[in-house]
Amino acid sequence: MVEFDISDFGMMYYFLGLEVNQYADGIFVSQKKYVQYNLHRFLMENNNTMSTTMENGLKLVNEPEGRKVDISLYKQIIGSLMYFIATRPNALHNASLISIFMYSPRELHLQDAKRIMQYLNGTNDHGILYYMRVD
Repeated sequence: MVEFDISDFGMMYYFLGLEVNQYADGIFVSQKKYVQYNLHRFLMENNNTMSTTMENGLKLVNEPEGRKVDISLYKQIIGSLMYFIATRPNALHNASLISIFMYSPRELHLQDAKRIMQYLNGTNDHGILYYMRVD
């Protein structure tokens, strides 16, 4: 502060889509508003929620004969899912799997991407708690 003009705006509550709650023993980071924003953006706010990110035993394959979907929409959903990984590492594996099909997505791949969004909606109050160690 001696060398540069810096302003203190107090505690951080919201930054780049991350909601930050600071407590005496830790910091809780979530993306509840960002989940709601993206559900509205992709017209999914009224869809059912899911308790898992993918069906058990599902095998993702390239489906040349499957119905093509809008590549732009698919890329936007994948991009949003990748940003959610900041607070939802449990969705990392599945979001990475479906991103493989980004250049030739089919209806099956879009359904899987939407299922992950539905899972995020159903677990919207989840996030990461960073404990602060006080010695």
